[in-house]
Amino acid sequence: MKLKLAFVLAVVCCCNWAGLAQPMDSAKVLPQESFLAWVAEYHPIARQGRLLNVQAEALERLARGGFDPKLYGDYDAKSFDDKSYFAFGEGGVKVPTWYGVELKAAFAVADLDAQFQNAERTVPDAGQAILGFKVPLGRGLIIDDRRAALSQAKLMAQANEIERQKMVNDLLLDAAVAYWDWSVAYSQLLVFERALEITEQRFDGIVESFRVGELPAIDTLETMIQVQNREFDLNNAQIAYRNATLQLSNFLWTEDGEPLEITDELRPRVLAELANTPVTEGRQQLAQTARQTHPDIRAYEVKLQQLDIDRRLALEQFKPRLDVEYNLLGDGTNLIPGQPDDSGINALVTQNYKWGLRFDFPLFLRKERGKMQLTRIKIQDAEYHLRRKRLEVANKVNNYYNEQDNLLEQIELYEGQVDNYQRLLNAEYQKFDIGESSIFLLNSREQKLIEAQLKLTELRGKFFKSVQKLLWAAGRLGM
Repeated sequence: MKLKLAFVLAVVCCCNWAGLAQPMDSAKVLPQESFLAWVAEYHPIARQGRLLNVQAEALERLARGGFDPKLYGDYDAKSFDDKSYFAFGEGGVKVPTWYGVELKAAFAVADLDAQFQNAERTVPDAGQAILGFKVPLGRGLIIDDRRAALSQAKLMAQANEIERQKMVNDLLLDAAVAYWDWSVAYSQLLVFERALEITEQRFDGIVESFRVGELPAIDTLETMIQVQNREFDLNNAQIAYRNATLQLSNFLWTEDGEPLEITDELRPRVLAELANTPVTEGRQQLAQTARQTHPDIRAYEVKLQQLDIDRRLALEQFKPRLDVEYNLLGDGTNLIPGQPDDSGINALVTQNYKWGLRFDFPLFLRKERGKMQLTRIKIQDAEYHLRRKRLEVANKVNNYYNEQDNLLEQIELYEGQVDNYQRLLNAEYQKFDIGESSIFLLNSREQKLIEAQLKLTELRGKFFKSVQKLLWAAGRLGM
C-alpha cells in the first residue's frame, strides 16, 4: 500500500521554503528542486545506480586478488612391500608482483633413506630452504592477464560511475517532466476555478436583473448554460490534475523503499508566479562542456581505453614466451655456501642454485593475428560511435537551446495577448452595463481570454521542461 506523503511535509518545512509563494489554502508548496533531490536520493533507479559503484569496488577487489600471495604445499611418498620407495615434500609462498616478476620462498624435505628416491629431489639432511624468482623476458614483460584485468577493473569503476550518472540523468528528466505537467495541470485548474467563480457571479447578477425586468429570460438561460460549461471544464481539469498527481507519485519513495502518494497537503508552484529564467550558460559553452562531460560520450571514451588495454594485451601475444627462473638453495636454512667468509659470499650466486629457461612461440600466429584484428575492429567501431555521439549531443543541445529561446519569445507574445483579451473583456463589460452588448458577446470574449490563459500556461510549462531537457541534453542532471 502506498504511504501518504505526510512525513514529506516535515522535509518541506526544513527546506527553507518560507520565501516561496504561498497558496490561498493550507497546502504546502513542493518546489522542483526539492522534488528532484528527493527522487535522486530515494528512487529505486537512483539506488540501482549507486549499486554500480559497489559492483565496481568488488570487481577491482577481484582483480587485485590476482596479485595476492599464495601459500602452497605438497608431499608425495610411496611405500610398498616394506620398502620405502620415495618421499618428498615442498611448501612455501609465491608472491606475484605488478612488473610480472614472481617471487618464491619455500622449504623442501625428503626421505634420504628411500630406496628409489629421485636424485633431483635429493636435499640435505636438514632440508632445504629455497629463495627464487621467475621473470618473463618476452611475453608478459610489459603486460599480462593479471595487470590487464586490474587496469580493466579500474576503468570499470569509471564506466559504472558514468552509467550511474546516465541513469540519474534520464530519471531526473522524466521526473522533471512529470513535475511540470503537474504544475501545468494545477495552474489550469486555477484558471477554470476562477472562470466558474466569475460566471456564477454573473449568473446571480443576471438573474437579479431579470427579476427587476432589466434583462430577458433568455439571458438567464444562456448564462446558466455557460455555468454548466464551466463546471464541465472544471471537472475535466480536476481529473487531469489528479492524474498528473498520480503520475508524479510514481517518482516518490521512502528511505525504506516504500512508494509514496502525494496528497492534497502538497501543491506545485503556480506558473504565473515563476520567473522565466533560461539556462545561464551560453550555447557554445554549454555544447563544449557537454562534449567533454556527457555520460554517453565519456562512456565511449572509457570503452576506448578498455579496448586499448585489450589491444596492448593482444600485441603482447606476438612475442615469444621466454621465462627465466632462478632459485637459491640452502643447506637447511643456510643459504651461504661454504664457510662464512668472503669466499662464501662470492659463491652465493655461483653455487647451490637451480635455474631454468622456458621458451615457446607459435609458428603461424593465427590465433594472435585474429585476436588483434578483432580488437582493432572493436576500436574502430567505438571510434565511429564516439564521433556520432558527439555530434548527436551537440545537436541536441542546440535543438533544446533553440526551443528554450523560441518559447521565451512565445511566452512574451502570449502575455501581451492575454492582456489584450483582458482589455477587450473589460470593455465588453462596460458596453454591457450601458446596454450596448449582450451575454453572447461577453461569453465569447471570456472564452477567448480563458483559451489564451490556458495556452500561456502550456507555454510556460513547456519552457520549464525545455530548460530541464537542455540540461539533460548536456548531461548535467545526473551530475
